[in-house]
Amino acid sequence: MQVMAGAPVGGAEAFFERLVMALDGQSIEQAVVVRHHQERVRRLRDAGIEPETLRFGGFFDVFTRLKLKRLIDRTRPQIVLTWMNRATAACPASTQARPFVLVARLGGYYNLKYYRHCDHLVANTHGIRRYLVDQGWDPERVHYLPNFVEFDDVDRPSAAPSVSPVTRRIFAAGRLHENKGLDVLIRALPTVKHAHLDIAGSGPLARSLQGLASEVGVADRISWLGWVDGLSEHYRASDLFVCPSRHEPLGNVIVEAWAHRCPVVAAAAQGPLELIEDGTDGLLVEIDDHVALAGAINKVLDEPALGQSMAAAGYARYVDSFSKDVVVGQYMNFFESIVS
Repeated sequence: MQVMAGAPVGGAEAFFERLVMALDGQSIEQAVVVRHHQERVRRLRDAGIEPETLRFGGFFDVFTRLKLKRLIDRTRPQIVLTWMNRATAACPASTQARPFVLVARLGGYYNLKYYRHCDHLVANTHGIRRYLVDQGWDPERVHYLPNFVEFDDVDRPSAAPSVSPVTRRIFAAGRLHENKGLDVLIRALPTVKHAHLDIAGSGPLARSLQGLASEVGVADRISWLGWVDGLSEHYRASDLFVCPSRHEPLGNVIVEAWAHRCPVVAAAAQGPLELIEDGTDGLLVEIDDHVALAGAINKVLDEPALGQSMAAAGYARYVDSFSKDVVVGQYMNFFESIVS
C-alpha cells in the first residue's frame, strides 16, 4: 500500500504518481490511498489505478486515521509505504494482529517526531540519509533510494524557439517561493546578454518577482509560464537550465534537464551539491551570489563545447542512476529485502 497526503502539485507528489504507475507494471499488487485532489485521482484512474481517497485533515482528523486502519485491515498489505509527514502520522503502527512493515519515504530534512513508529525510512538523497542516521536512526533501517524521471519525448527534436533565433534560451522551473532563489536569477539576468528567460511555476512571490524584473530592467526578457504539467518542450528548446535554489533537498529538475541533454548551472544547495560534479555535468556557484551566477551562465552560453560536454555527461548520469528501470529495480529489491 502507498499512502500520499501531499499537495495538489509538487516534486514529491509527481514522483509518487510515477512510482505508483511504474510499480503497477511489476509482479506485485498495490493499494493506493491519496488525498482527494481531482487531477491526481484522474491521472491515476487514466493509468488503470483506482485509488482510495481520504481527507487527511491533520492531527484532529480521527476519521481519516480510522478509515486508513480499516483499509489496512481489509487489504492486508505486507508493506505500507507512506509519503512525508501527514500520511505517516495518519498511519497506524504495525501490531501482531495487523502485521505489516511500515516504511516512510522522506524527500527533505523533516521533523522526525512523525516517524517514530516506522520500521524503515527511505531517503531520496545521501544527505537526507546521513541526517536521519545522525538523528539516531539505525543505519540498517535507513535506505537511500533515488527518484527517477521519465519523459516519452526526450529524444524528439527541440521545439522551435518563440523568441529571436539569435537570442539564447534560459529555462528555470520551480515554485515561486523564496527557497527557489529566482530573485537571484533575475538579478543575474542584466549582465547576461542576448538571453531570454522562461520561468515555469506558480507561488506566493509571483508579483514581487515580476516587480523585481521591472526594477532591474529585464521584464521584457522573461516569460512567466505559470504551472506547467509537462516541461519536456521547454527543456528541449533551451540552451541552459538554471537552478538558483537557496534550499533544494534533491533537485528533480536537474535530473530532468540531464534527461533532456540540457546543460545545467545551479546554486550549491544540498541537492545540487550532491548531484553535480562541478565542471563535468554542470556548474555550481555559491548560493545567493547573482554575480557568480551570471558568470557561470555566460560561460556556458559563450562556450558551446562546454555546454555540449556537460549535457552529455549529465545524460549519462541520468541513464546510469535516475532512469525508470534502474530506480524501479532498486525499489523492488528493497521491498524483497524487508519482507524476506
